[in-house]
Amino acid sequence: MIRNFDNKDLNKIMAIWQTATIKAHHFINKDYWNKNYHLVKNVYIPNSNTYIYDDRSTIKGFISIIDHNFIGALFVDINNQSLGIGSILLEYVIKKYNNLKLSVYKENKQAVKFYIKKNFQIIKEEINTDSSFVEYTMEFINKN
Repeated sequence: MIRNFDNKDLNKIMAIWQTATIKAHHFINKDYWNKNYHLVKNVYIPNSNTYIYDDRSTIKGFISIIDHNFIGALFVDINNQSLGIGSILLEYVIKKYNNLKLSVYKENKQAVKFYIKKNFQIIKEEINTDSSFVEYTMEFINKN
């Protein structure tokens, strides 16, 4: 089930964010992510439209949209990955928003492959000034 974010969800989604982002971005020192934890928690999440995937007992993933067109986060609990939850969340926001874009690290090959499969295409490649790693900007291409 997908539902809107509620403030009571914040600690759980931040736990998902922290473990899943460190796993997905193993090529970046985890201290970088730990240093950015409060920025994500106190700035990005409160200033985005966030949708939660839960099975009525526990939150298994979330997606956050910034400025009605940018996917700022899509994370699934590491114990529930590869079950289609990320696809369900992504398809939900594709139906809800137009002209979606996102940024993804080039080295996060699994995510890049996932987004290409979901009809996103790379429109720009540049170095992320905060992390110094190369990232792609990708844009959803509606093939209907």
